[in-house]
Amino acid sequence: MFGKAKTSNPRLPRYATSADFCRIFEKDMNRLYLLALLLTGAAAAAEKCFVQGLSDSKSSNPVFAEWAESWARRTIVQNAIRMVRPRPGDLITQEATVRDTTQAAEIAAILALPAFDRFAYVLSVLENYPLQECALLLDCSRNEVIKARMRALQEVVKAVELHNGTLASHSRNRVLHGGAALDSLSHLAATA
Repeated sequence: MFGKAKTSNPRLPRYATSADFCRIFEKDMNRLYLLALLLTGAAAAAEKCFVQGLSDSKSSNPVFAEWAESWARRTIVQNAIRMVRPRPGDLITQEATVRDTTQAAEIAAILALPAFDRFAYVLSVLENYPLQECALLLDCSRNEVIKARMRALQEVVKAVELHNGTLASHSRNRVLHGGAALDSLSHLAATA
């Protein structure tokens, strides 16, 4: 219009493609599977959650390429919530067996938590979601997430301390503050 030729804008962001998501799910397979396992609490459900997460990522609305890894984790979380439907007050726990190491003790302790407490712990501590976002995802109050996270922290620390006799301070910090904890646990995902 007005005599100027239209040119493409080189600053336009690139969107993630199906191939991008396939690469992410292949590259981060152990971490994404472990996330699914810790949320769903069962290997068969984790596999379904992982596969559905890949499918949802590939067929979702366009996502900026820079956000694709976060989006992949988000689809795992959303599918796990749909599958398990964690609610505050759920007291059902399960017996978890994992190889006998400190990290495996942490995984077993997380898997043994009631579903709602497990989700609160994994999302807020290991995945670093803000409490308000956890509350929105889990359809509950922020206070319910805080209480569930505290119960989970206490149970995980207690289980690991029982496993080890005494828990070294660096390991206690990993359990309490998460962050890289999920990454450090991901090598056990295939054997859990």
